[in-house]
Order: sequence, then C-alpha cells, then structure tokens
Amino acid sequence: MKAPFAPKPPLKAALHKGPLDWRVILDWLRADGIISREDSDRTAKRFGAGDSSQHSLVRLGGAGLVRLSDGKTLDIENLTEWVAQRSGLPYLRIDPLKVDVGRVAEVMSITYAERRRALPIQVGAREVVVATCEPFDVEWVSEIEAHTQKMLRLVVVSPIELGRYTTEFYTLSTSVRSAVKSGETSALASFEQLVELGRTNRQLEANDQGVVQVVDWLWQYAFDQRASDIHLEPRRDLSLIRFRIDGVMHTVYQLPPGVMNAMVARIKLLGRMDVIERRRPQDGRIKTRDPRGNEIEMRLSTIPTAFGEKMVMRIFDPDATIKPLEALGFGKHDGQRWDGLVAKPNGIILVTGPTGSGKTTTLYSTLRRLATEEVNVCTVEDPIEMIQPAFNQTQVQTALDFGFAEGLRSLMRQDPDIIMVGEIRDLATAEMAIQAALTGHLVFSTLHTNDSVSAVTRLMDLGVPAYLIGATLEGVLAQRLVRTLCVSCKQPDESISVDMINQLVKPWRINGHVQAYKPIGCLECRMTGYRGRAGLYELLTVSEAAQAAIHPVLDMPRLRQQVIKDGLRPLRMAGAMKVAEGVTTIEEVLRTTPIWD
Repeated sequence: MKAPFAPKPPLKAALHKGPLDWRVILDWLRADGIISREDSDRTAKRFGAGDSSQHSLVRLGGAGLVRLSDGKTLDIENLTEWVAQRSGLPYLRIDPLKVDVGRVAEVMSITYAERRRALPIQVGAREVVVATCEPFDVEWVSEIEAHTQKMLRLVVVSPIELGRYTTEFYTLSTSVRSAVKSGETSALASFEQLVELGRTNRQLEANDQGVVQVVDWLWQYAFDQRASDIHLEPRRDLSLIRFRIDGVMHTVYQLPPGVMNAMVARIKLLGRMDVIERRRPQDGRIKTRDPRGNEIEMRLSTIPTAFGEKMVMRIFDPDATIKPLEALGFGKHDGQRWDGLVAKPNGIILVTGPTGSGKTTTLYSTLRRLATEEVNVCTVEDPIEMIQPAFNQTQVQTALDFGFAEGLRSLMRQDPDIIMVGEIRDLATAEMAIQAALTGHLVFSTLHTNDSVSAVTRLMDLGVPAYLIGATLEGVLAQRLVRTLCVSCKQPDESISVDMINQLVKPWRINGHVQAYKPIGCLECRMTGYRGRAGLYELLTVSEAAQAAIHPVLDMPRLRQQVIKDGLRPLRMAGAMKVAEGVTTIEEVLRTTPIWD
C-alpha cells in the first residue's frame, strides 16, 4: 500500500531529541507541506501557550488538521505514520494475538514502560522489539540493552494503542505471575500437612486471586477480539490458550500447566460442573457480561487428554438470533424462498453443513420469528445451545436413554406446532420426525452433508423409504460461512473480472457489474484483511416434479436438474455473488464451498 506521506526530514528533525512537542510537530507538518500555514496558526492559537497531559499526537489528532494533498482530516493514525517516516523507524499496528504477553514483564516493569512510553512486543534470542510513541526519546535504549543483553529494535505505534495494550498486557502478565507465586507460596506454607497426607506439593486452587484474575481477563479479552470459541489446551511443558476468530485459530497465550489446570477448575466451578471428575467428558454453561454490559452465554465442554483436561468455551452472540435474513447473508432470491418455505403448516425442513457453518444460528433466528404467542415451539437439543424464552427447550440425556427419538416421541404428546430436533443421526429419529410431519407438524432439523441434494441420499442411507422422503421433505438449506472483507481497509481488486468469476461457477454465469475487493489489513481487522463472517446458502425446495424424481433407486442427475429448475443456486454461485459485490474473496469461496457435481 502506497504511503500517504513522503516527507523529506529537515535538519530540525534530525536534531530533535526528547518527547514530541505539539509545536514542533506543527512546524514539521507545515515544512513538509502537509498542512497550510493558516491551519498551523489556527491550531497554535487554539492551544495557546499551555501544555496538556495528552500526548502531542493525540492532541493534534483531534484538532481537525486538514491534509493539503487530498483535503482529508489528519487523525492520530495518520500523524503517527508520518512521524514514523520522519524518524526513520517502522510504523506498526499491534496485533495482540501475535504478542508473547508472558515475556513482556521480563524486559521492563510497567512503571518503566509507562514512564518511557514503551512496550516490548517481541522477545527473541538476540533481539527485543519495542513499540514506542516517542521515536526521538531514546536515551533509555542502552539501559534496556544492558539489562536484557539483547539488541533493541524500535517501532512506532499510536499512543492510544500503546496505552491500551500496556495496561492489558501487564495486567495479564501480573495475574499469571501472581497465580504461579500463589501456588508456590501455598505449597511451602502447607508443606508439613502435605507430608502427613503423603503429598509433595499443593496445586493451585480455583479461587486463588491470581487464577480469578486470569479467567476474568481471558473472557473479556475473548469478547474484545470477537472470538467465537476459547480453547484451553494442556501440553507437557506449556499449555496453550487459543481463540477461534472468524473461523481461524489463533494462539493467544502460553501458561504453566499448573495455572491452566487451576483455570479449568475455576471455570468448571462457575459452570456447575464436577470439578473433581477429570476422567470423562463434561458439559456446562456460564452466563457473564462483556465490557459493554451485554449478557453473554457460553457453552462449556471438557475432554480428558494425555496432559490433562482440554476445555472449549463456545461464545454465543446474543444478537445472532434476532438478526434479519439479510444480516445473516441471505440474498433477496433465497431469502424470499426461505420465508415461503418456513411458512408451510407442516413437513420437514433440513439445514445441512459441517460443524461451525452457522446451522444453529439460522435455525434459532428462524424459530424466533415463528415463535409468536399463537404457536407452541418445542426443541430437543444436544446440548441446548442458547436459552430462548420463546421456546420450550429439552436436552437429551443419553445416560438415561433419553435421546432425540425418545425426546421427539415425548414432544408429540405436548401439543406442539413447530418442532426443532437438534440433529437426525439415526433411523429412529428420522422416523419420528417423519411421523411428526405426517401428523401436521412443522419439523426443523440438521444433517451433516456437503450440499442440499445429498440430504436426500443421506436419509435413504439411514433407511428412510423414498416415498416418505418425497411426502414429508419440504426443503433443504445447505450453508457455509465465509470471512467478510474488512470495510475499513479493503481496496478494489481490478484483477478480478466477470470471466474469472464465471470460471468459478461453471456452467453457471453471472450478469451485471462486478466490483471485487482484496484484503489489505488494518488495526480494525488485526491486519488480516477480514472482519466478521457471512453465510452462503443453497436452498432446495421439493416441488411435485422433484418428488417424482425421488425413487428407491435415486436418479441423482435428474433430481439435480429439477431442483435447479425450481430455483436452486449452488453454494459456489452464492459465493460468486458475494465476490462480485465486494463482500468476500475468491480464495474464501474456494476454501469453504464444494464443487457442484
């Protein structure tokens, strides 16, 4: 990306030493032709002779300075990048997921970091990378080099970013150290008792203050980073904390195994799980609040591994179930067809796709719209994903021989109008779903298939007769999730043409204007170029002609041709439309969607 500034540092910049002063920065901006003299004089008069506790870049970033080259207002990021170029140091936007937070405090204390406006972000064998917003105040560099016995490499970051991450990183590092120290101190204090009990040490407890702080930080950090899942993974030497963000895993932090075990125990305690039992998988759930005060629900799952319990926390977006179809990614064509499908009084509607493709979100969002006061909506789930006041939700209990089939059989006696079955896994569940549909109920469920047409084959493989499938199946929605381009930094990609997109969706073609974009990377998207995800949908509706194609010896080509005539657009086509609209990229579509046979 071309730099917005190309200053020629005058002698004054080379001679400047010490913290940045807003008066000096104004002189440089005017000397480089970035702002006008009138703008500089107006700002100087406005600020007066007094100083402010604000950093000079922050103060000037809010002054409304106008760049002469394009008439745009200079913000803090623009000014920081320009100062970095003047100082000859690299400009950087910190990606917190790539910082080894555990080693930050090894380089300097938080008091020293705040005084020098510096933050270690990478510690190598021979080099330490330190972020600063004072590129001309470098007298302290030799002190840190002597302390660490390593070379220092400075990079320039925004003062707002520096202040935020300094507090965040050091708070976490201090909490982890406190947890480790607490465990060591407790072990020493109770040594005689432990000897009597035949033990050699005492592990950290779930309610130790350091452990409580680390768990609290973990949740708030995950919410801030828009994580959908938090993974706590035990290892032999250092355990890992990993986040899934926009469908991609990121390693966030490494912890001593003792701290990780205590964190898992703390979370299990809050989730009303059996803290002592570590030999079998467990499920639980927790409600907490994000930094904005919104209530967040998390589903917990543990499983024993070679080095201890692995825990995954699935974070549910409280707004996901109230989003309109357009916000989920439905186009106008499929959105109208889906609305018509779910308005039917009875039948079976299936949603298919791999784990993590958004099936539950689509079902919950649809059921929320259907769950009026005039209807009775009941669900059987394993486990209950999100508590919904408008539904009557039941969780299967395999230990009590209460599975999907048994739950569905019981629901039939509960006078339901609409039923949602978490998943059709076997013939017994499929038969009960068909029985419910035949007796006048609208049944929603999920399957794991590559596309919508394969759902028919899957039901036949389970043992469902073809005539019952044709009589009860109303439609199948196959879906995937693709990462969407960050609106803050995406740029037009002139290399993508209509012909390239048509090659992607052969034998189909798209018509109309194509404006593709490419990922660049910025602070908002953590330099990935993507922010958020959207759904791709393939909706099959079973018409009378499609019913005629469902035979015991299934003619798949005939069925595919018929559902296309009925309006089906394959997942690749939905992805191509998103590319043409500048929502995502060809690479994302190829990564997530199957080839239409």
